[in-house]
Amino acid sequence: MNELTSPDENSGSGVDGASLEKGPHRRGVLPQIVPVNSAKERITRTTRQWIQHYVVDQILHQTQLPPSKDGRHIPLRPHHDQPLIDERRGHAYISNTIRTARYTVWDFLPKQLFFQFSRLANFYFLCVGIPQTIPGVSTTGNFTTILPLLFFVLLTVVKEGYDDWKRHRLDKVENARDAKVLRRIGSVGSSQAARSRWFSFTARRESDTHAGIEEVLGTDLQWCSVRWRDLKVGDIIKLARDDDVPADMVLLHAEGENNVAYIETMALDGETNLKSKQVSTALKDCDTVEGIARTDAEFVVEDPNPDLYRFDGRVTANGKTLPLTLNEVVYRGCTLRNTPCAIGIVINTGEECKIRQNANQHPSAKKPALERMSNKIVITLAIFVIALSVGCSMGYLIWQEAYEKYAWYLQGLEVPFQNIIIGFAIQFNNLIPLALYISLEIVKIGQMLMLNSDLEMYDKESDTPARCNTNTILENLGQIGYIFSDKTGTLTQNVMKFRKMSIAGTTWLHDMDIIASDDQPAGRKSMASEPYPTDLDTSLTLESSRRLSTSRTLARSLTSASTPSAPRRSASLWRSTGRPDHLRPSVNTRDLLEFIRLRPNAPFSRRATQYLLAMALCHSCLPETIEGKLEYQSASPDELALVRAAQELGFIVIQRSSQTVTLRISNGEGSESERVYEILDVIEFSSKRKRMSIVVRCPDERIWLITKGADSVILPRLRMANLAMQKANEVRKSVDLEQQLQRRSEAQEPRNSFGGRPSLTIRRSTGIARHSALAGSSKRPVANRSQSFEVSKLSALSAEDRPRPSLAVRTVSFDVTSGKALLSPTLSHATPDKYAFLDDPSVSDDATIFTRCFKHIDDFATEGLRTLLFAHRFLTDSEYKTWKKMYHDAETSLVDRQERIEAAGDVIEQSLELIGASAIEDKLQVGVPETIDRLRRANIKIWMLTGDKRETAINIAHSARICQPTSDIYILDITKGDLEGQLLNVIEELQVQLETFTSHIPNHTVVVIDGQTLAAIEESDALALKQLFYSLIPTIDSVICCRASPAQKANLVRAIRKAAPTAQVTSSLSASSRTSKWAAKLRSAKTPLTLAIGDGANDLAMLSAAHVGVGISGREGLQAARVADYSIAQFRFLSRLLLVHGRWNYVRTARFILATFWKEMFFYMPTELYQRYNGYTGTSLYESWSLTVLNTLFTSLCVIVPGIWEQDLAAETLLAVPELYVFGQRDRGLNLAKYLAWMIGGAAEGVLVWFLCWALYSGHLSPARDGGGLFALGNLVFTIAIMWINFKTMILGTHFKSAIVLASFAITVGGWYAWQAFLSGIYAPGIWPYAVRGGFFTQFGQDPVWWAALAGVLGLLIAIELAYSSVKRNLIVLGLWKWGWKWLHWSTWKSAFGPLASRGATVWDDGRDGAQPLEEWDVELWQVMEKDPAIRATLHKMSRLDGVDELDEEDLDGLENDPDQRPAALVREGSAGV
Repeated sequence: MNELTSPDENSGSGVDGASLEKGPHRRGVLPQIVPVNSAKERITRTTRQWIQHYVVDQILHQTQLPPSKDGRHIPLRPHHDQPLIDERRGHAYISNTIRTARYTVWDFLPKQLFFQFSRLANFYFLCVGIPQTIPGVSTTGNFTTILPLLFFVLLTVVKEGYDDWKRHRLDKVENARDAKVLRRIGSVGSSQAARSRWFSFTARRESDTHAGIEEVLGTDLQWCSVRWRDLKVGDIIKLARDDDVPADMVLLHAEGENNVAYIETMALDGETNLKSKQVSTALKDCDTVEGIARTDAEFVVEDPNPDLYRFDGRVTANGKTLPLTLNEVVYRGCTLRNTPCAIGIVINTGEECKIRQNANQHPSAKKPALERMSNKIVITLAIFVIALSVGCSMGYLIWQEAYEKYAWYLQGLEVPFQNIIIGFAIQFNNLIPLALYISLEIVKIGQMLMLNSDLEMYDKESDTPARCNTNTILENLGQIGYIFSDKTGTLTQNVMKFRKMSIAGTTWLHDMDIIASDDQPAGRKSMASEPYPTDLDTSLTLESSRRLSTSRTLARSLTSASTPSAPRRSASLWRSTGRPDHLRPSVNTRDLLEFIRLRPNAPFSRRATQYLLAMALCHSCLPETIEGKLEYQSASPDELALVRAAQELGFIVIQRSSQTVTLRISNGEGSESERVYEILDVIEFSSKRKRMSIVVRCPDERIWLITKGADSVILPRLRMANLAMQKANEVRKSVDLEQQLQRRSEAQEPRNSFGGRPSLTIRRSTGIARHSALAGSSKRPVANRSQSFEVSKLSALSAEDRPRPSLAVRTVSFDVTSGKALLSPTLSHATPDKYAFLDDPSVSDDATIFTRCFKHIDDFATEGLRTLLFAHRFLTDSEYKTWKKMYHDAETSLVDRQERIEAAGDVIEQSLELIGASAIEDKLQVGVPETIDRLRRANIKIWMLTGDKRETAINIAHSARICQPTSDIYILDITKGDLEGQLLNVIEELQVQLETFTSHIPNHTVVVIDGQTLAAIEESDALALKQLFYSLIPTIDSVICCRASPAQKANLVRAIRKAAPTAQVTSSLSASSRTSKWAAKLRSAKTPLTLAIGDGANDLAMLSAAHVGVGISGREGLQAARVADYSIAQFRFLSRLLLVHGRWNYVRTARFILATFWKEMFFYMPTELYQRYNGYTGTSLYESWSLTVLNTLFTSLCVIVPGIWEQDLAAETLLAVPELYVFGQRDRGLNLAKYLAWMIGGAAEGVLVWFLCWALYSGHLSPARDGGGLFALGNLVFTIAIMWINFKTMILGTHFKSAIVLASFAITVGGWYAWQAFLSGIYAPGIWPYAVRGGFFTQFGQDPVWWAALAGVLGLLIAIELAYSSVKRNLIVLGLWKWGWKWLHWSTWKSAFGPLASRGATVWDDGRDGAQPLEEWDVELWQVMEKDPAIRATLHKMSRLDGVDELDEEDLDGLENDPDQRPAALVREGSAGV
């Protein structure tokens, strides 16, 4: 049994006794401010101490662990046989086994029994069933409740056990993976083999245990293969390339250059960059097994804790002590990359590993949100049953006084009052149906099968369908309000592609990878492999110019210029996902190569060639040949994208070492040449520097410094930094001005009820204004928004500060005359006209280049592309030697080494010349931006929680449309100080927006926060700060949380899940008058459900913390897909999962609950009314066997079948109009008002049926009222109830009447009459209260009055229901239903047909420019609209994921020319918000 870790342990006692109290693992989430009640606190404290001592400590043996005195001491002893002892426990360290299952063999049954009977209905039936077993109390049998209850509970328990057994199987697969461990020869023997057989369900042969043994010559040690579960603290393990790390370990040796191992932490923290891990210099002798055996070393490391970004420890080897930090430690969940081999010593195992410390270990079962409402219904019905029982019991007392004591034949037969009331309680207990939960389980199993079989969510490429792993919370999918998404592997494909470049103020699209993926015509040759003259050095002299002067080359050039160029793909092959409205560059890199070939000496060609050389030289990628194919190893996917782009453009890195880099450059005549550049120095990239530099010696012996990095650090280091900063500020002003104008425009646009832009605007009228038509989504101009520059943000612009219109010019479409071209006299006629813009003088003007380049960077950033600036300078020998001495001193410094290196680098990185800018696309999964846009229109807030850095997260947020072009982005950063002031400033700005915008719809807002800032907010002493933060967050549209650990992501999800916006906003902001209006915005807010989606092991805690967890079977493995509640193959399927299946399942489940309780109320109301006629003696109106099988045979299909197959609206409608999703968010399917309406309707129908049956059959109107007795009357009521329940639920109440629904109705009705025949023959003849024997055939079955009463009552019920439905639907279509009885007033119709109506405005248009929000329309109206072919076709087009921005002309013409095809009183019109 694993011990629980203590809070002190989780705080991470380090080797020096320092704790990690300020780490991100602190789990305080939301403060609970309650008045102090000393007596209550004493009772609570005493209870907790009692439970801790007797239950946790004594029974479960799960004692809290104290922190170790000086960390855990782990000696380096490869010969050890006995396990190391954990001083905190007094015995061996825990095993390396992990468990993601919820239960064990020992606690499964107790937990399940507690969980099942914590469901209110089950507890209610348990309370009823126990007294029912007492003889003489129940009038309906002793075990009719308790036995079915136990059976239903058992079925649910078995199902839950099966689900958890599948999790155990997955855990077994994980724990049974193999690892190479260094053991003494002969130590792997029978004990391990016995453990292997014990932990497996199938015995393994002992020879399998010895598989993979590799003896080390000259030692008594061997590398042997063991299961992950058998690893122990202190074991020495060996990893090969691409192996997963099985446990937390300290590196002993790495076969990489300089003992460096490259680690991929994507599954741990979501970062895509490889981390370099360095072996401690104290362990330099551990490069061989013999060296490990000789080394006398001891590791002292911190106690297990969830902090991923800090590690404290030390190592003492051969008398030398050095610290251990994150640089020497590798955590479980990482993967070894680009390193042939690595060796490490295990320091943490199993549940004490960092990844498991961050996981939500052994989460409890999730409950559906509708269960809370159903529990309230059960409580109200229980109160109703008690009241009914008391009322009937009081009626018996009255009857006893008035009649029983005077009846001689009842003398001495009085029944005690307590027995009477208990008997009535047992009789009416079925008002809460016993089969409620088991029927609901059947419904959810059917819903699960429907979801799993949806081909629209099947990914053909990976052969992966959608899967439901937890079917108990299917309806939660229809009530989601927050989505917390991982970035890497969830939104992105983990693939970086070089996409755009800016050179000399011109932009070029790089789409060679897209073209390569398309089918190429036979004989067509890629421009990437076409030879062109680029064999040059950094002095920019083209050696190939002599070759170009030859007649053959010139002829080829002239031919190329005079004949149309080879047809090329349009730039529209690639479209920005973040800004699809942006114009693509009209030229691409193939055109760039062509121009360089045609004009090698042109100024622009020299700049372009310099740019390509910089891409090929300034990086740290290592080339290698694998199966004849050149591949690159890189710690950064950005660098890999740049190097591959250079390769595609003809600058191929074929070899790189620590001294040289060799390029293979394509020449103009199809030949290739190799150039060797000597690497003098590399100044590495760091998060503080935000740049990388390389100093190389060119083949012409010139020293060249190349720098690449973020624009915020490159701009101040340019030679003309002042001019560059001035132009950057001008671009920023231009962008801010455009944004202000766009906000004013958006403020006038129509909005839906939750502030979003509607998918479409449809106006209804009474047939007066029929001159408009429905239009699809029309595009609106959007402003550019920069996320790149870190220059000072200016305030509102004055007239003289406004930038020139030329600043908005982008790409390369300049209107210049050919007379200004600077063409060579010999080649001017050979250049196509499409390159004329490159001869404009502005291409060589620094001011113009700065302006255009910075505008390009802004465009790149808003498109979600990752931008870099390239700059360079040439160094003299003396300048380099002087700096080299400074840099060497910094490298060899023993004090502040890193700081001195960065300072030396800053010295040389000055007076740089701008080369250009690059834009790298972190490729999103297909359909991600469209899906997020659709989910946002469904009133769902999208959050992105990632472990990646801030700049990367913001870029991805733009490309995925989490950030909109005009979004207000607020960055919370603890390093800037005064975090409370930052929060208050954000709140104040939000209030200013509310007061400024006349529409009261603020701009889209985004908050960016990092893990360090979040940790500061979660500090235990930051109570006010925490309240302020969690009060602000619900008002924000999107949140980007970067550099967050898995535990922090789970805590954030948990905090939002538990947040109560009303209370928090009021409590935290009531003292601030400046935030009063902003606080009022949330006073009626309702915390919706949360959904977390991810694909890696680092997302498991977040998935477990949310109401719903969705796993994606991505590149990080299948752990998330296996453990999550639902799994899908691609993010784009999330929209269908929520908007379609979520909506359907919510509506189905809500209707199931309402119909279930309604039918019980309707069915038992006649029984209650009948008590008046039998002296309140408890005699049942219905025959007992029919009553027993009522919910099983005759009223089960009527709720189960619609609960599985009902579709209130078509899938196309739900996808085309995402606003309809608010139906579940606002609890419109099941709420108190709807429940009361159904219950009142059921009671009224029951009363009507009883009195009509009594009057028509047993009253004076029936001449044969005494022929059938009680059974005839009860059977008549029973038959009407069966017929009406099934007809109303399956025929009248079901919109999607499939063959299954109709067949179920026929089977139920036919089955009832078959049951009549069965009962008529099975009962024995005799004197009974119910004359069943032959009654249906010989008595009331031959009575026409009985059949007439049956037909008359059913006909009346159907007529009433149809009349009500018809009136309601017509009023809804007319837009009058929401006015209630006001539509009967003359003033309503006068306003409808008055002067306002002639202008298209009516009183039911809600004052929103004649357009009522779509989400407020009733379902019946959409059902009417779906019947219209034109509307149905339009909705089908809009439901496509790629979107239909505009409707076809013929669609609009059809709507205008054929108004008779439209529903009555339905007129559609387009709007700017469509």
